[in-house]
Amino acid sequence: MRITSHQKNYVQLEGVNKTFIDGDREFHAIKNVSLKASPGELLVLLGPSGSGKTTLLTLIAGLLSPTSGSLSLFGRSVEGYSNKELQLLRARRIGFIFQDFLLIDSLHVIENIAMVLRFSGMKRSDALTAAGKLLDQFNIGHLARKLPSKLSQGEKQRVAVARAIANNPELIIADEPTASLETSQGFDIIKLLHNYAVEEERCVIVATHDLRIADLADRVMRVVDGEIQEECSGPIAEINQLIVVGS
Repeated sequence: MRITSHQKNYVQLEGVNKTFIDGDREFHAIKNVSLKASPGELLVLLGPSGSGKTTLLTLIAGLLSPTSGSLSLFGRSVEGYSNKELQLLRARRIGFIFQDFLLIDSLHVIENIAMVLRFSGMKRSDALTAAGKLLDQFNIGHLARKLPSKLSQGEKQRVAVARAIANNPELIIADEPTASLETSQGFDIIKLLHNYAVEEERCVIVATHDLRIADLADRVMRVVDGEIQEECSGPIAEINQLIVVGS
């Protein structure tokens, strides 16, 4: 799906900078970044480790504040949200997928999913029922009573994706979601996320160094040393060319 001009931006950054200070030293992690992300699209932030992708995602999630520039979530400046409002936003309107999954090892798969629903205010019995249905939709209902330690890498990531969309969030933020997966497994995960964006009219932002998933994106932004250097939408060959030229 391509984004039209009338669609509302869920995420908007204008001239955002983020500087970390360590004693007398300053590290400019994000430099003058402007971007917009809208419902119905999968946006990929493509760049090597240390390029600033994770810091950018952390800013978008409202977990860090910009040093300068403006950042809006769902049409409202992040500075205008109280800490409690940001917590509720992350619990109810934003889903997270992490490179290391961050499943709770002491909880069964179904309980890992239900926990997210409980955070949003759902009763335990209702949360477990909803979690079971979601696992069935992902064709992993047979994993419901397993502990994360008993799962394969691909199974863990599918559970992590199911957990991220449990509350039907408007925005999903994914940090290197295919890093520990084989190629076919990685494609499956990105297809799931792209289908969710398109079919549910949600916004998905993925940070990755994995060039293979770029052709499943609606837009690709290349991140180098904290800066957005190019934006591309189109065949993977065009994106490949950007990487070769810019490396």
